Amino acid sequence: MVAAPHVIIGSGINALVAAALLSRKGEPVLVLERSEVPGGCMRSEEITLPGYRHDVMATTFVLFLTSPAYGELAGDLGRHGLEFCHSPCPAAVLRPGGETAVLSMDRAANVAAFDALAAGDGGQHAADVGGIEADADFLFALLGSPLWSVKMARLMARQAWKRGLAGLKAWFGAALQPARGWLETSYASETLQALWAPWVLHTGLTPESTYSGQMGRVIAFALEAVGAPVARGGAASVPQAFCKLIEENGGEIRTGTDVERIVVKNGKAVGVRTASGETIDAQSVIASVTPTQLSQRLLGEEPAPDAVRKYRYGRGNFQLHYALDGEPDWIAEGLENVALIHLADGIDSVSKSCNEAERGLLPETPTICVGQPHRLDPSRAPQGKGILWLQVPDAPRVIKGDAAGVIETGPEWTEAVREAFADRVEEILRRHIRNFDEIKLARSACSPADLNDLNINLVGGDPYGGSCSIDQFFLWRPFAHSANSDTQIRNLHMIGASTHPGPGLGGGSGYNLAKGMGA
Repeated sequence: MVAAPHVIIGSGINALVAAALLSRKGEPVLVLERSEVPGGCMRSEEITLPGYRHDVMATTFVLFLTSPAYGELAGDLGRHGLEFCHSPCPAAVLRPGGETAVLSMDRAANVAAFDALAAGDGGQHAADVGGIEADADFLFALLGSPLWSVKMARLMARQAWKRGLAGLKAWFGAALQPARGWLETSYASETLQALWAPWVLHTGLTPESTYSGQMGRVIAFALEAVGAPVARGGAASVPQAFCKLIEENGGEIRTGTDVERIVVKNGKAVGVRTASGETIDAQSVIASVTPTQLSQRLLGEEPAPDAVRKYRYGRGNFQLHYALDGEPDWIAEGLENVALIHLADGIDSVSKSCNEAERGLLPETPTICVGQPHRLDPSRAPQGKGILWLQVPDAPRVIKGDAAGVIETGPEWTEAVREAFADRVEEILRRHIRNFDEIKLARSACSPADLNDLNINLVGGDPYGGSCSIDQFFLWRPFAHSANSDTQIRNLHMIGASTHPGPGLGGGSGYNLAKGMGA
């Protein structure tokens, strides 16, 4: 008799990591994806012009390369064609006046460059990333391991013994520092402050959020250590390699299969029912979904439990993609090979834009992240051409107005509002690239509503699976009563960005679950 499979709903990074590790143990695995292509937010398409391949959502894989999942699966994924492309300069900021700071993967070079911006800032950078490096085992265990486990209890006990209770308390207190506090008390150069301030938006936080300072230091360490790699051929190359590996190990992936309901009997998940009416038995159901989707759509809990009803989603993302007829001529030197460039003036500009978005306003001057994937991976565009990947990580999910008082809005992201906001972003981009009008060939914009339509887990365009404020993170993600991937139903597990260790292309929740399951 063939054992029922572990049915995995969704095919994002966490689902694929779980499926790959379980199938490698010899466990039967069936991945069901409602989209016609696997990968969740890892998706690549020619959305501007033929021959220009854009990552429609996620593009860089720094968190995956630093994850235990990649540490275990790198060889197998490489056999199936997965390759990452790097730049020696992963990140930079370009301020409106042309001031710039560039981060390289060479710490000594960074110290020298940052000291040139302000005496002592280079040494402070070395101390910040060196501190993360020294605490890496402890810190990354907190950020990546199951929190409710014997392993975590032993880890905390060892740290208490090593540091003393007062020392451990001090460590956690420093880790809760907001990014504004970290940057303004550590760095004299406003340009260096501007380099790091936008990065906290990519963790779903703001410069004023609790523990955003620690996340900023973690990002600085990770970017310097492994860069901002992109997958050769596009982000879709990652799920393609995973699917080959899973199928090699006997697993199955079905796309275009929408799970309508999880079948529960006597408090235990026993299978799923698809929108086509098919019922599939399962030895366990692993749902890589948001809390609201799990409760209201897949379990049919109406009315929703109080905790689900009160669960909060964060700001939306706005994406903009360009096909170019040549290379951008930036207004500052040294940016031609930088993987990701933020267009921002500093901490205050970042705070202003994300605050406006959180209040439902289209930001007057949005914080913009510009990727140049073709500089790392020339296969993304025809020879001599280029592409730009733009992300605005502070767009409102529900619109209450325009902070500039120019764009006529309603509560929804209509095509007219999307294109008007894209014009605003483009005008800022034009001021930073001298030859923009000469090389622009085509653009494609995705509003938060468009991203929601592309991936049901991006609720209102929120790519982080819910607000990452302290009350919905760590021990409390997604709920105060949550314990790892467990749910109130036996054999039903929840993974994904809405669960610990949170968002990002690290695969942490899928990894933690799979390591504790199966043979």
